[in-house]
Amino acid sequence: MSHSLRVIIADDQALVRTGFRMILAADGIEVTAEAADGAEAVEAARRTRPDVVLMDIRMPRMDGIEATRRILADDAAGGIRVLILTTYDLDHYVYTALTAGASGFLLKDVTPEHLVAAVTLVRTGDALLAPTITRRLVERFARQDDISPPTPHRDLSELTARELEVLRLLATGLSNVELAERLHLSPATVKTHVARILAKLGLRDRVQAVVLAYETGLVSPGAT
Repeated sequence: MSHSLRVIIADDQALVRTGFRMILAADGIEVTAEAADGAEAVEAARRTRPDVVLMDIRMPRMDGIEATRRILADDAAGGIRVLILTTYDLDHYVYTALTAGASGFLLKDVTPEHLVAAVTLVRTGDALLAPTITRRLVERFARQDDISPPTPHRDLSELTARELEVLRLLATGLSNVELAERLHLSPATVKTHVARILAKLGLRDRVQAVVLAYETGLVSPGAT
């Protein structure tokens, strides 16, 4: 990496911000700014251009979902990633945060080690989407009563048969290691397949790939 990892912490509770700052600083991660609401987070992101924004959802003035949308819609945002942190383990927030462009979703009771690992993982361009979160995302789609069935995204035709297979399995929440075991491939090969899928579909990360797989009907709720 060309520079140290730089993070913004956005949370309306000062003690939460202080706690996260101490955890990250202890691991050599620079906190470039703190924000007490979404509007401050957007301004701080424009000013400091961090690698990752740790974003609470429920905040005054502007919530974390809208702040995420605004930060990622900024043409100058570059490679900024948003990692959602919340105490609310609810389907609605998971789906909304991910479709807003967040690259991960963590509950605030995360351990210090897991927090540091999550920030590092998201910064590398990967995404943090635990199988439990994937299941909630699937349940969200399972409850939808669309008038017409979903139609595959036109760009899916650019994927090879193997890439479609990888995308289907990825959408069930499997990690690269688990994908490799299922498909009898090396983790490096799976990583290459995932990277090609994201590039062909113009997606930011595997979180967006999971959302797209279900929205297009490539994978049906309940698939394993």
